[in-house]
Amino acid sequence: MTEKDPTADDTAQQTTAHSQPADYDAVIVGGGPRGLATVLRLAARAAAEARRTPRVALVDRIDIGAGATWRTDQPAAYLNNTIAAETTIHPDESTVMSGPAAPGPTLVDWCQQILAENRTDLPAWALEEAAEVQPGVFPTRRLQGVYFRDQLDAVIAAGSVEVTEYPATAVDLDYEGEDRLVRLEDGRSLRAPTVVLAQGMVQADPDAETTRLTAAAAEYGLIYTPPGMPAERRFTDHAPGQTVLVRGLGANFFDIAGQLAAHWGGTFQPVDGDPHGRLRYLPSGAEARLVVSSGRGVPYRSKPDGAAGPGRYTARYATPEWFAEQKVRTGLDFTTDIWPVVAKDLAHAYLTALTAQSAEAVAGDWLQRLDAVTGVEELDQLLSELGAGFTVEQLTHPVGRQPVDAETWQQFIQHWIDAELTSMSEPGTNPRAAVNNAMSALRGQIGGLRKALTGQSMTRDLYGWFERVHLSLASGPPSHRVREVYALAEAGFIDFLGPGMQIEVNEEKRCFNARSAQTGRSVDAEVLLEARMTKGDMRWTSDPLLKELLSTGRARIHTVEGAQTTSIEASGAEIGEDQDHGHNLVDAEGKIDPAVVLLGIPANSTQPGSAIGATPGKPSPLLAGADIAAKQILKRSLR
Repeated sequence: MTEKDPTADDTAQQTTAHSQPADYDAVIVGGGPRGLATVLRLAARAAAEARRTPRVALVDRIDIGAGATWRTDQPAAYLNNTIAAETTIHPDESTVMSGPAAPGPTLVDWCQQILAENRTDLPAWALEEAAEVQPGVFPTRRLQGVYFRDQLDAVIAAGSVEVTEYPATAVDLDYEGEDRLVRLEDGRSLRAPTVVLAQGMVQADPDAETTRLTAAAAEYGLIYTPPGMPAERRFTDHAPGQTVLVRGLGANFFDIAGQLAAHWGGTFQPVDGDPHGRLRYLPSGAEARLVVSSGRGVPYRSKPDGAAGPGRYTARYATPEWFAEQKVRTGLDFTTDIWPVVAKDLAHAYLTALTAQSAEAVAGDWLQRLDAVTGVEELDQLLSELGAGFTVEQLTHPVGRQPVDAETWQQFIQHWIDAELTSMSEPGTNPRAAVNNAMSALRGQIGGLRKALTGQSMTRDLYGWFERVHLSLASGPPSHRVREVYALAEAGFIDFLGPGMQIEVNEEKRCFNARSAQTGRSVDAEVLLEARMTKGDMRWTSDPLLKELLSTGRARIHTVEGAQTTSIEASGAEIGEDQDHGHNLVDAEGKIDPAVVLLGIPANSTQPGSAIGATPGKPSPLLAGADIAAKQILKRSLR
């Protein structure tokens, strides 16, 4: 059965509830995918073991079942950057765990089911969107949120778990013998033998620049949208024809561009005869002019057209055997020991595709020369000599490191747009797409080398510049959204300023000023939108519970050889049924708290891959972690 917060609407009852904690077998803080998966795994284990029905408190301030990222009230323009066929919340045999199997519908299966059953209890828009879902479609995030919520409702209806929902914010965690008390913002307390912290994509407190820009906006009557979750921000407060600065060209940028295009009301039309699906934007007259930039100055690369995309890349240098050798080593430096080998594979993928298109594209025995290369500088020198049109440095500095004039930059942007359109429409043969595909194939194994690296290299390189590189290549947006963005650019409504965006406040003009450090272009505007989030760095987290745990020493930032990561430390995974712990919170003295389990993004450095959603047929750290949490809930509730 499910219950809403039992004291939410009665002040007298709330007063009593504040003095007497509500008791449960577990309190799960975070009602998104990790919290949901823990409930599902708990129900599966309880049913298989014929246990009494576990009682769970599920706490989330946004949307219980869906969570903040997948909240069901967000704009339809916000899309998942994963195709529908790659989404599930139920484990299959590919995920290693000790708990029982409990099959359930994937997102695609669920869409078909709700249509066949004519589920009028769901929002009408959900049925309309479900009718458009095919395996290769990128669904809206809100539809995925409805899927998640429906899986929660289904497992509750089956009777294997009892859930009480608390739409609230958890602010502290106290000790009461072997139990833990989660304190909510309104003063109520929830008591349980086990607490699972699954807050997901928590944000950071405003930094000095955000605080400065917010104050300037208030003083001069400007519009500033600070970094954060797109669904929690306003991006449409501008007038037709107004110049709007946008900082950030990652996944959020494409969400915002899609939302603004829908808000403006123009239309996209195919360009007749264009072989790569180019679109033309026909304006409504309500458009603003977006002046956009980021560190690199160019957006994430697009996902390919089609459900399958290119075949999986087979490494020539960073082979499974090579990765196995590196894993058992210690003290490695990512930049000198790992990246040169990975970069060679990116070059190999590119050159293989290029010469497959035309054997004369590269002269001589390029493969023999590539085999002999030992460093990135030597590799780029070879690529330049071959006239390949690609260097490794371009991945971080698309037009090199020297200043470029505005005309050269605009020529580069047009070339970039043309190259992207070709790449997304020819994923199986295009050299640019081959680089993206190679990175997609290798990045998971690269993340598995974290323990072989020095602490400094892990934090500076693996979780620093390399993370930005692999996200830009392998975590891009859907191709149809990219086509829309470039149609807006070619129509003059998106203007790429140049790399290295610097934002200042012009007090005399009472406006923001954006300048590119590389092109030197400078633009004034009264509106500045941050198309970026502050997720990931737990040292500055805005989550009140995590912040309190860190400030009081009940949790600590994970440190490797004296180098701080951006994650909270949790103990390792302990999968076997004979293991009583796993993913437990570690305090400032290094002591493990067996009553508190930490899952997902806040513990990224000790749980690599857990930030990634579950995909049918692929091992899922997210689901494996949920099973470890469920195992502990049952063991501790019967101690």
